[in-house]
Amino acid sequence: MEFTARNFHLGHTLECGQAFRWRRLADGGYEGVIGRTVVHATQLGDKLVLAGAPAGTLERYFQVHEDIAAIVGTFPDDPHMRRAVAFGRGMRLLRQEPWECLASFICSAAKQFVQICQVVDNLCRALGEPFEAGGRNEFAFPSVEAVARATHGQLWSCKMGFRAKNLLAAARLIDSGKVRLETITAMDYPHAVEELTKLPGVGPKVADCALLFGWGRQEAFPIDVWIERALRRLYFPGKRRVTRRQLVEFHRSYFGPYAGYAQQYLFHYVRNNPQSLAAAPR
Repeated sequence: MEFTARNFHLGHTLECGQAFRWRRLADGGYEGVIGRTVVHATQLGDKLVLAGAPAGTLERYFQVHEDIAAIVGTFPDDPHMRRAVAFGRGMRLLRQEPWECLASFICSAAKQFVQICQVVDNLCRALGEPFEAGGRNEFAFPSVEAVARATHGQLWSCKMGFRAKNLLAAARLIDSGKVRLETITAMDYPHAVEELTKLPGVGPKVADCALLFGWGRQEAFPIDVWIERALRRLYFPGKRRVTRRQLVEFHRSYFGPYAGYAQQYLFHYVRNNPQSLAAAPR
């Protein structure tokens, strides 16, 4: 099926570090797994060609009808954000299944993007429900229950290292009902962060990633090492002592109602253009 998607860039959207089950194909398209379906995605100008899942699922996942021009128009008009928008033009935030998003980012701590993709793939093959697609076996992302029933050894074999203990403990807390993901939607942002950070392996950054990419909460502004460097060097040049609290207060007051979107544009830019930080005053 085709969607008209102006100001959409499939490559930026799928390779900006927000999702880990997509791979680029030789023809320039992408293949990934959403739920229990293999999805093929190709862009032809303003046409986004998607196949493999119901239209409503694809429309929601890719946020096809979001007005990116209006969103970008809310970003602060400074040279750093202008460069970030120009570099990542057309990038959209996906709307992922919350548990899959949360678990994936628990597995992401201190790992590079390619490594995270491999760990997530290993986890799906080890514990995910298999299904047939195109004559081959594929695997859904494992449910909370499947991970909660797993052993530490099974998760360790997925090459997630110390993250195995955290993921197992988090899944068991959710499966027991002590932490209820279904209540997050109705919570305000501070309470949602508080609830998620009850889980082992979930600090403010992982909680913000899950809230932004899984629940669509624009207040969430993940601060990883790239964003921390960017904020310090681009927005506090020459200042030696800028506390984490000052960075949080700054981003909450500066980046506007779509702060989460602004963060991802900035992250995508500086991660792919590290020289932009090296040249900034320290």
